[in-house]
Amino acid sequence: MRFYFIKTPRILKQLLSKYTWSFFSDKKEIYLTFDDGPIPEVTEFVLEQLQQFNAKATFFCIGDNIQKHPSIFSRIVNEGHSVGNHTFNHLNGWKSSNTTYYENIDKCESLLSNQKTKLFRPPYGKIKNSQAKQLIVKGYKIIMWDVLSADFDKSISKENCLQNVLRNTQNGSIVVFHDSIKASDKLYYTLPILLQEFSGRGYEFKVIT
Repeated sequence: MRFYFIKTPRILKQLLSKYTWSFFSDKKEIYLTFDDGPIPEVTEFVLEQLQQFNAKATFFCIGDNIQKHPSIFSRIVNEGHSVGNHTFNHLNGWKSSNTTYYENIDKCESLLSNQKTKLFRPPYGKIKNSQAKQLIVKGYKIIMWDVLSADFDKSISKENCLQNVLRNTQNGSIVVFHDSIKASDKLYYTLPILLQEFSGRGYEFKVIT
């Protein structure tokens, strides 16, 4: 049994209104996001697909992966995508002391020092209110999501993953994928179809700034 929402409920967005869940837009715009990279092959696949459709996206990177794969990280930036902080070691905020959490975020941020905007997405979407308040004071935008592809969920099919996105994405949606080995089979199937489908409808894929 899953314990997550594919489409973020409006009440949750209202209760946690200091977080960014989606963007109000009357234009055909979508904000694709990719968590947990950069890693060889999977992130490179994503970049190649985005390039084919002249699409831009936002990558929430794990600091440890940036250190291990700096050339892939550089490619993300050089190809015009935006990047955000996803902690150095993919920490669960609910299970981490505030001090440990901030230190881990700072360690990742040191690798993102050239970015104009400080974007942060909490791993698992789990962050304490006290942690969020402190990050906002430090100038971070906490980016959540409007649509969860569930590409990480081994219990669903790649076809279900695709339908999660096609049925729920609308103008201004922030959509979550994962450029990780765990999610790769669903990502390889879903992303090309998604890009083709929404491009055909006249949508643009934009970065979060």
